[in-house]
Amino acid sequence: MERIIVQLYEIQEPREAERLLKLGVDHIGSVILSEEAWKSPVLKDVVRLVKDSPAKSSLIPLMTNADNILRALDYYQPQLVHFCEMIPLAPEDGARRARVCAELIRIQQLVKKEFPPFGIIRSIPIPAPGPADPAPVREVLLELARTLAPHGDFFLTDTLRGFETPEAAQPVAGYVGITGEVCDWALAAALVEASPIPVILAGGISPENVHDGIRRVRPAGIDSCTQTNARDPRTGRPIRFRKDFDRVRRLIDEVRRAEAAA
Repeated sequence: MERIIVQLYEIQEPREAERLLKLGVDHIGSVILSEEAWKSPVLKDVVRLVKDSPAKSSLIPLMTNADNILRALDYYQPQLVHFCEMIPLAPEDGARRARVCAELIRIQQLVKKEFPPFGIIRSIPIPAPGPADPAPVREVLLELARTLAPHGDFFLTDTLRGFETPEAAQPVAGYVGITGEVCDWALAAALVEASPIPVILAGGISPENVHDGIRRVRPAGIDSCTQTNARDPRTGRPIRFRKDFDRVRRLIDEVRRAEAAA
């Protein structure tokens, strides 16, 4: 097995990025949280710091306007752009899914035209484990792979909450991700098998489950966010934008152990 990419997200400060670089993280991702507050010199420092290292900087723009996305990318100049808009998966939503994908492709083509060196990561929503009838969902996922792969460089599988009514169930409305919950690994493995581009496994990835996830899905990389965050000592809940570096170290050790076993 080739070296497995370790990708961590919501790194918003240079100090956190520096520590992750020392631990050997391959992709360090940051997030533009809104179209209104898109310009952050501190976030730009994170991108610059990562670009000056062997790792790659990745940026999620939580933005819907194409001109605003291009303006932000011109300002930050990341190496990877990650799009994670919601894509309807229900088999009966074929017409709406086609319209959504057409718009996603349009924006990705604009990014490639304006910034040819930038790699593009596209999130593919995967239901939580055990959909009642996985076969139709699998067919939709393979259709997405065929449709979207020519316009990007990586897929990232992330957990879709509320398969029947997804718009109301996600932590960030209109986007997929940061649920802290695993996706259906059998469906993720089917996407890996069919995809012509590398697939990164995300969704509740932790030091405790990453070895098993790699063994079962065989992805090109793994992505962790909430499950490597520091925890509030009173509530036990993840603290957004703050990493637990011991858990990150354990995660990387488990990834390399899985890599060696393969």
